[in-house]
Amino acid sequence: MPSAPPTFNLFDEPWIPVRWLPRIEGDDQPEHDGTARPGEVGLHELLLRAHQIERVAIATPPALSALYRILYALTARMTGLDEARPGNWSTRRIDLVDRGRFDSKAVAEFTGRLRDCFDLFDPVRPFLQDPRLAGQCDPANTAGVDKLITTRPSGNNHSWFQHVNSAAPDLPTPAEAVLHLLVWHYYGPSGRCSSRTVGSVKAANSTAGPLRSTLSYHPEGDSLFESLLAGLPEPGRDVRRGSDLCPWEREELPDPVAAPPALKGPCSGLTARSQHALLLVPDDTGRLVRDAFITWAYRDKIPREGDPYLIWQTSKEGNAYPRPADSRRALWRDLDALLLQEPAGSAKPRRPAVFSTASEVSEELRVRALGFEQDGQAKDVQFVDATTPPVLGFVERDQGAAIAIEIGRLRVLGERYGNRLNRAVKKAWAGFTDAPKIRDCTWAVDAAARYWPAAEAEFWKRLGDRDFDAAPAAFRILAERAYDTVTYGALGTMRGAKAVTAARIELYGGPAKQPAKTGGTSTRTTSTEDT
Repeated sequence: MPSAPPTFNLFDEPWIPVRWLPRIEGDDQPEHDGTARPGEVGLHELLLRAHQIERVAIATPPALSALYRILYALTARMTGLDEARPGNWSTRRIDLVDRGRFDSKAVAEFTGRLRDCFDLFDPVRPFLQDPRLAGQCDPANTAGVDKLITTRPSGNNHSWFQHVNSAAPDLPTPAEAVLHLLVWHYYGPSGRCSSRTVGSVKAANSTAGPLRSTLSYHPEGDSLFESLLAGLPEPGRDVRRGSDLCPWEREELPDPVAAPPALKGPCSGLTARSQHALLLVPDDTGRLVRDAFITWAYRDKIPREGDPYLIWQTSKEGNAYPRPADSRRALWRDLDALLLQEPAGSAKPRRPAVFSTASEVSEELRVRALGFEQDGQAKDVQFVDATTPPVLGFVERDQGAAIAIEIGRLRVLGERYGNRLNRAVKKAWAGFTDAPKIRDCTWAVDAAARYWPAAEAEFWKRLGDRDFDAAPAAFRILAERAYDTVTYGALGTMRGAKAVTAARIELYGGPAKQPAKTGGTSTRTTSTEDT
């Protein structure tokens, strides 16, 4: 008798790690006795018990960022919040918040309707995969599981989290593989990939994923239920669910050599921007993934503008681009760009669209920043994962918000003195070492390590105390302390003392500047120190 094909349905199988809220008496669903709280759940139980779950506990930030987008699309579709009508969209969402949980019958009906679309190993339509790759790619030149698992080294890449033996790879479970499937769809690199032949087109290069090297910002509440509702982007009045399709809702697989399907609304925008096509190959039992195909999905690039969880900035050439992930940059330095309608900065940052309405769910929402510092191709640097205290109650609306403006001012001051310190220590180092020009140096690294953590603590303390008046002097003192500590060892020599003393003025805005002469006379301007 032939064995049944492997199956792993994402609605039923436990694959999403979660952290549960403390039990509340009388809050158990009829379907659960309240005692079973597994460490991992499937999508059905995740939605059914979202009000009992504090948060998703995925440890890989880009995988969580990708999964959030899938969950937002499912939540919008299940609740009818994928369309602006009928009635008022915000009012309908608030009604759901007041209800306190997703309706169990609605969850059952919704997951039952989509269950066949979420089988990871379905031979016809495997979830977020293209079964045609088995025939369009060379079966002798697959990517392998080490390439699939983005935290493993593959090829000639250096080890990052672990060493591997490519001759005898450690096969991942489907629960592990699906998370990295999501990372590939959203954060996959550009450049060389497995060759794929579609008709007369044969190519072996791909475009970078829509979130590659970016940092995305997500509102989080006291429960996953709150977080999912707060993270829903408001659809436009012209959005229709019949055309705003997720990949698993399309009747047919798209043509890889044709133009990618148009994004018709938030659901397609959240789930249908991938530039990579993948196919997982399970072992005979379906309990492990033994191989994978990874190649290009489309020859044309899908626009990534409009993602509602990114801070969009403007380049000098006038092009919009998302703020990149930087593992050295603390989240407080982005806070004003999340709260203010027009934050300060030459790049003209625009806050993520979702924050315009997220606080309607709760004013006690935190911000979770998730990203992957990496270049456009193969280089991966570091994950980024940070969370603020509850701050979305300060978001600037039409009438403005005084605290949000003060937050922006604090950020500007903190960065001003950090930048001045950086300039000062580099200039002092150049003078001390007789370097031909000012450049990066060990003093700059040491000063940054001292200043920025102290500046972050100062920022949150002043925000918590609502004490904004003496902030300029506070940040200045932090910069002075870091400068004095880093340069102290050079004061024992004449050259060092001269260089350190001369460069110190950079902490206060630099030397006085002489304006251009007017009418045969000139007036001297002095440096203005923030007070």
